[in-house]
This record gives sequence, structure tokens and C-alpha cells, in this order.
Amino acid sequence: DPDSGDNGCLQYSLVGGQTNEFDINENTGQIFTVSVAGKAGTFYLQVQAADQGTRRLTAQTTVNVTVDSSSSSNVVMLVLNQKISAVERKRVEVQRVLEEKLGWNVYVLNIYSKESDRNSRSSTDETQVNIIAFDEAHQEVPAEDVKRKVREQRAAIELGLQDVFSAPVSAAVPEAAAAAAAPAPPERAAAIVLGVLLATTFIAFLAYVLLDLKRKRYPGKYGKQDLVKKVDIMEGIDNPWADDKNGSLKSLEKPEHMNN
Repeated sequence: DPDSGDNGCLQYSLVGGQTNEFDINENTGQIFTVSVAGKAGTFYLQVQAADQGTRRLTAQTTVNVTVDSSSSSNVVMLVLNQKISAVERKRVEVQRVLEEKLGWNVYVLNIYSKESDRNSRSSTDETQVNIIAFDEAHQEVPAEDVKRKVREQRAAIELGLQDVFSAPVSAAVPEAAAAAAAPAPPERAAAIVLGVLLATTFIAFLAYVLLDLKRKRYPGKYGKQDLVKKVDIMEGIDNPWADDKNGSLKSLEKPEHMNN
């Protein structure tokens, strides 16, 4: 709008089409997805621009958005130490900083938190941002190139985001999660199992040695226990040395019925 002042200040809105799948930034006119998961095809959006003059003038146009059913393998996740509500409000600014520091066209695909509960999401100072970058030829930049560039420009990115959020910001590509998710090679798995078995055997042997040393150190304690066990066993047999009811020793002679 060539006008100046309020007459040249435009606000954008979606007035038709699939507004449940898309939304628009009222200040910049940038259209972004809300939820198109599992959907494919062409969406027709009716976009309106309106100035802020005394007599508001408007204009409309149709925007056709084609959603491809294929999924890209070049999506990169960036973790920010900010609440999800703050990142969602600053979505456009975050994208602008990434474009400036990386030198590519960057699109923020989605913003989410690990926590699903609303209260937990609002209190968690960690937000995951999925981005994809395109070069001047409108070709997707490989994810590994994006990750490498993010690492190289991390300080500059964090400084730019600090101005956006008015607070220190940490921006990192979580490599550890990907490494943990990858299955261990067979050789490593075998080494881990062998190590566990050896550790278990060593612990069992160590316990046996300690118990044996304890018995040798306190022979009276363990000897008395063994003697009690022997006496308990002998009470069930005809013990020739046991006292009878009169207090005398039982005869060692064989009973008459055993003479034969």
C-alpha cells in the first residue's frame, strides 16, 4: 500500500478456505500450517488485506497451497531453553534470525514440547522447533549441512535470539538423542553382555571370599552354630551318650531283641 500512516498500515486475515489447517500472521501476511498431518492435495485460501484508515479499504486474493504427501528427511530439530508459549509468540522472529545467521530460506515447520499436559508445557523451559532450509534454487538443504551450519553459527544464533526473547537463549541440535536411539552394533552388544557376565561372576566370587574370611575371623561364632546343628540332628537317633531320665548314662549293651 503506497499510503502513509494508518492508511498504509495493513493487516492480513484469512476470510475463506481451510482456516482450520492454516493461519496467517496479521502483521506480515505470512501463512503457516496449523495441522495438515496425514493430508495431501491443494488448499485454496482466501486472504484479505485491510488498511487502518478511517474508511478501511480492503483487497482479497486467493492463495493455493499444495501439500505433498511425501515426508522430508531434511527436517532438523532445534532445542531452545524457552517456554513453548514464548516461542510460539516469537515464531516469525525466530525464523528471521535463523535465516540471517544460516544464509538460507528457513521455514519453521512446527513448535512443540515434550510435555503433553498444558500446565506442564507452560512450566517447562525447553521447546523443540523443527525447521527445514531451502537454498537459492529452492532445493532442500541436507539435514547434515544444516546441523553443521547451526553448530558453526551457534553463538551468533543465540545472540540474535537473545534480542528476540530479551533473555539469554541456548539453541542446540540434540545429537545425543539420535545416538541413543540408534541400535548398538552386534560386536558392542556382545561385549556388553560378556562384561555383565564377568561382573556378576566377580561379585559372586568376592562375596564368597568375604564370607570365608568372616568365618575364619570368628571361628567360635560359626563353630557354635555348626555344633548346635549337629546336636539337633543327633537328638533324633539313639545316642548312647545321652542322659536317661535318672541322670545315668544309657547302657552300651545291645538290647535283648537285637542279640540275634
